[in-house]
Amino acid sequence: MLDNNTVSKLREMKMSVMATAFQRQLSDKAVSELSYEERVGLMVDAEWTSRRNNRLDRLLRSAGFSMPEACVEDIEYHPDRELDKALITRLSTCNFVEEHHNVIILGATGSGKSYLANAFGVTAARNFHTARYVRLPDLLSELAIARAEGTSSPPKSVRNAGARSKPACMTCSSNTRTGTAKSRNSLRKFALRSRL
Repeated sequence: MLDNNTVSKLREMKMSVMATAFQRQLSDKAVSELSYEERVGLMVDAEWTSRRNNRLDRLLRSAGFSMPEACVEDIEYHPDRELDKALITRLSTCNFVEEHHNVIILGATGSGKSYLANAFGVTAARNFHTARYVRLPDLLSELAIARAEGTSSPPKSVRNAGARSKPACMTCSSNTRTGTAKSRNSLRKFALRSRL
């Protein structure tokens, strides 16, 4: 009877994984040989792991990645791509997010800009930073609308990032040439204003 009350209280406190682990421990005779601290530790570990996995799933879903399977570990460093492996490794630590720096990826069509942007965003999400994937043309049009309306609030793509606050990491990509002075200046002004 006491065990059922404990399970229902755990579920009421939104600790359903811990409640399931507790029920499993009650039915498993091998667990009874473990000390009290070890048994509690197993239940807490199960709940903690489940919550972290759920949080990661939410971060990945709300980021809106076009390639959620992209990861830094799968980047191909072919000689014709001229990718700096040391720089990509340094960026994969997500220190640029914590230092409030921006990363702008420039390159020709088909060079892998979208994949890199998605990979950096997924890496940021894996480090439990809020991320948001936005195509550069969409961001620039939202910036133009905001400028025309005379508002200084962040564009809709940043406000609707699926989190309570602005995303810590926002990755942008474009299928068109993104190296124009106008797009760089617009993005730079936005980055300075938003302090992402």
